[in-house]
Amino acid sequence: MKEFWGLLKKFDIKGILIEPTHNGFLQFIRYAFVGGIATIVDWGSLYFLTEKCGIIYFISAIFAFIFGLVTNFVLCKILVFKASVAKVKPFMEFIHYGIIGLMGLGITEIILWFGTICLGVHYMLSKIFATFIVLFWNYIVRKKMLYEN
Repeated sequence: MKEFWGLLKKFDIKGILIEPTHNGFLQFIRYAFVGGIATIVDWGSLYFLTEKCGIIYFISAIFAFIFGLVTNFVLCKILVFKASVAKVKPFMEFIHYGIIGLMGLGITEIILWFGTICLGVHYMLSKIFATFIVLFWNYIVRKKMLYEN
């Protein structure tokens, strides 16, 4: 955390977002940043596919998940886990990454169902809540299972 505040004080954006690091707090900050970009892709796809293409939101959420997953994986390799060595070969890394993401999708779908069907809130509000839960799930599980420090 000290490293992050030092970089922020110097306004060292390159150090905060790009330079390789093993610092878990700094990696989480980057993961949240990358997650924000992937979330924009995910939410934008969900909205577009549901509202503009007429696909039911449960199905749209699956396609949106795939677009967000690929965005997240690529950006995490470049920005978050750049200094970490994957415990498996690249192809298997993506497969494991996807499996962890699918578990996150399951959590998302349950929250979408519960919030939208049971509580009667708009599906995008359910998605917002699900996004925060899944952010922590994905980071913790991916860091522990896929990358060595």
